[in-house]
Amino acid sequence: MCSGSCAKCLGITLIPLAVLCTLANILLFFPGGEVINNNEHITDEVWYFGGMLGSGVLMIFPALVFLGLKNNDCCGCCGNESCGKRFAMFTSIIFATVGLLGAGYCFIVSAVALNRGPKCNDDSKWQYPFENGNYLSNTTMWALCKSPENIIPWNLTLFSLLLIMSGIQVVLCAIQVVNGLIGTICGDCTCCLE
Repeated sequence: MCSGSCAKCLGITLIPLAVLCTLANILLFFPGGEVINNNEHITDEVWYFGGMLGSGVLMIFPALVFLGLKNNDCCGCCGNESCGKRFAMFTSIIFATVGLLGAGYCFIVSAVALNRGPKCNDDSKWQYPFENGNYLSNTTMWALCKSPENIIPWNLTLFSLLLIMSGIQVVLCAIQVVNGLIGTICGDCTCCLE
């Protein structure tokens, strides 16, 4: 597969992942699927916007660049037609690095949120009743959270989805870094065939 075609496939894959990460982060603002009256009752890691900024907005830029690489040859340079494509592939490495950083940020925020657990009301006050992910393997501890209802499965599901999707984004951006290096050195398909 040519480096431009590979980049286009990666871009097509990254766009729905970015949209899903943004939606997951938005849903986390409604703990247990309920509207909360006090913003202080929302888990802190939701406010870090890992899904919206890291795997959402910061991922759209690389995805759009990758989509345009297949047909991007800015008229060549120095009489070499593939020079423009090589520069475009080099630029894609920079955007892939931005995507790696954004997805990595979302991955770390999600992992911390899963380990820490949700902020919930334990009948006395709003707090984080769990430590070091101890609630993940011991579901009887879930009874400590009295409200919002179903907050633990809600946070577990959405932060796990963010963790998985941002992990996939990291892999795809890393593939584009390698693909961009090959495209920069080799040009596109024609270099390797001659």
